[in-house]
Amino acid sequence: MKRITKAVAVGLLCGLVALPLAGDARAAGDGASRVDLNSASVEELARLPGIGPAKAQAIVSHRAGEPFRRPEDLLKVKGIGDKLYDQIKHQITVGGPAAGSSDRGG
Repeated sequence: MKRITKAVAVGLLCGLVALPLAGDARAAGDGASRVDLNSASVEELARLPGIGPAKAQAIVSHRAGEPFRRPEDLLKVKGIGDKLYDQIKHQITVGGPAAGSSDRGG
């Protein structure tokens, strides 16, 4: 019985140690669930690490005047620096302008 108890305890401990590692893999992003800077809502943007409601609104305001052409353009938004960009760059993407955007191309 002691042997089973030890085996269960070791298994649980290994599982607890591995959980944070699995979270890091999801945080790095696999491309399947990236946030599109040109179409995401304030709420969606605010879910990114380091981006709160104020920065999310700044992103939306920026893209209203100048849609993002590449992810690095996020650095043009006030409050977004290199460190924050490096933290989220694997979780963002840039598609076309959001529906209803005043930008008609050209």
